[in-house]
Amino acid sequence: MFPRRTFLKSTVAASGLPLLSSFTQENKIIQPVEKRIRFSVININHNHIYGMTSSVINGGGELVAVYAKEPELIAAYTKAFPQVKVASSEKEILEDNSIQLILSSGIPVERGPLGIEVMKHGKDYLVDKPGITTLEQLAEVKKVQKETKRIYSIMFSERFENKATVKAGELIKEGLIGKVIQTIGLGPHRINPSSRPDWFWDKKKFGGIITDIASHQFDQFLFFTNSTSAEVVASQIGNVNHPDKPGFEDFGDVMLKGNGGQGYIRVDWFTPNGLKTWGDGRLTILGTEGFIEIRKNIDIARYDSGNHLYYANNKETNYINCKDVALNFGKQFVDDVVNRTETAMPQAHCFLATELSLKAQKFAKRI
Repeated sequence: MFPRRTFLKSTVAASGLPLLSSFTQENKIIQPVEKRIRFSVININHNHIYGMTSSVINGGGELVAVYAKEPELIAAYTKAFPQVKVASSEKEILEDNSIQLILSSGIPVERGPLGIEVMKHGKDYLVDKPGITTLEQLAEVKKVQKETKRIYSIMFSERFENKATVKAGELIKEGLIGKVIQTIGLGPHRINPSSRPDWFWDKKKFGGIITDIASHQFDQFLFFTNSTSAEVVASQIGNVNHPDKPGFEDFGDVMLKGNGGQGYIRVDWFTPNGLKTWGDGRLTILGTEGFIEIRKNIDIARYDSGNHLYYANNKETNYINCKDVALNFGKQFVDDVVNRTETAMPQAHCFLATELSLKAQKFAKRI
């Protein structure tokens, strides 16, 4: 087992991205694991790729090759995963018929077009969020996915890689708080402006704050309300405090209505430097017989670690430290690749969460 904290810091230095503290404790490599599929990586512009890679390895994936244009990113990635071969081009990986799955965390605007090529080459695709940045991209991705029957999946790590969120799903399935009425998802982030690459500030490349950050919250809204159809009631975006970056957005919020419940989302780039994490991410789930509150990354002024779950229902009020909850996404996703099933996340759910985020972004009122 290698030290995740060490290699993530080296990745931060190389990529200009902030350390995502949840990756230092979640998704460590577990050995030995039976190898059930072969997978490779194309483009690594966000360090989410480390958690994605570890998750698939833990699920039974054999990491074969990696390609990226940036030598410094390749150096960091191969240090973390020394077993990987460095490919000379995307084509080398795409045309390797022994590979069943491609992972990517490239520049957001490039993720959808790459996924289309991956599916056309007969491979499944697991991409960092946002997996698609425009409605036009979404239409083409859906068309090719329908034609090829390949998996196009987005790694919504705030649900799949957060133990308290996984635990909440289990408790709700057991009926702990009755029928879910509403979710409230908060996704604050620290901006670290001096360390950000140029594409980070360009809306055409990152898709906008709702498309990008809030994609997690759309996924959770659909999952916890069990909604299979939904619409955006209202949405807002704004550049409140970064006038020197006119193509950037630092605040956004959304109201949602689904056939299983209601939702509210707020995302921002205003995490203060005094907080001991990149963002105090929270999720509140209101039910007919109680509520759950998840503090994903920190319990402010109490615990610097994450994975805290609080609940109150008609019987009791309780706290659960979820640090020992199992994360099963990697195994379930590899199962789906092998068995052509949809246990990790239904394809329709993935596309609906994406469509909602893109529509909320496109039709948002500017504040």
